[in-house]
Amino acid sequence: MSALEGLEVRRTTTAQQLADGLSERIMAGAFGPGDRLRESAIAAELGVARNTIREAVRILELTGLVRYEVNRGAVVIAPTREKVEALYTARERLETAAIARTPRPEQLEAITTAFEELEQAARTGVGIVDRDLAFHQAIVALLDSSRLDEFFASLTQELRFYLTVLSKSETPEEVVAEHRLILDAIRLGDRDRAVAEIRAHVEASVERLNELL
Repeated sequence: MSALEGLEVRRTTTAQQLADGLSERIMAGAFGPGDRLRESAIAAELGVARNTIREAVRILELTGLVRYEVNRGAVVIAPTREKVEALYTARERLETAAIARTPRPEQLEAITTAFEELEQAARTGVGIVDRDLAFHQAIVALLDSSRLDEFFASLTQELRFYLTVLSKSETPEEVVAEHRLILDAIRLGDRDRAVAEIRAHVEASVERLNELL
């Protein structure tokens, strides 16, 4: 590898780290829907090159958290009913297809472990959204397709935004209870019930989001 290539790898890594940091700030409410991400101001605040900030913002654009508007530049997404329903329809189609399959023992173990980690997060109040997403990622893994795993993972950044919004309107106990119903159906081998529980879970999330947004 040449010296120039090494520099590029480090620059890209820095941009991803900055994108992750900006994502966390968006999730925490530091930037609201429709707010501009002023690249020059962020670069000055963090003491990094503006080009690196621009690259980080482009990464956020790919995740769906940010979009570019004419004469405004990068802005935080302003959720709409159409966007919510499109995202959750994609999620529902993937998860119902996955949960209709019979899990192998190691897959069932992975889903169970993910649920137990969600329970632990609910008790501590730390990392609930991440553990929620990990549970659903374990379900999608039942499809035995690395490409579909990657596709769902690509949805999780935007899903994380909406789950963070939802977390303000539901208790950790409610989150765990909904996911326990899904796990129980999987354990019983009742695929019809499992599909129904996933659909109910997604539909309830969309309904709550539309009320909140």
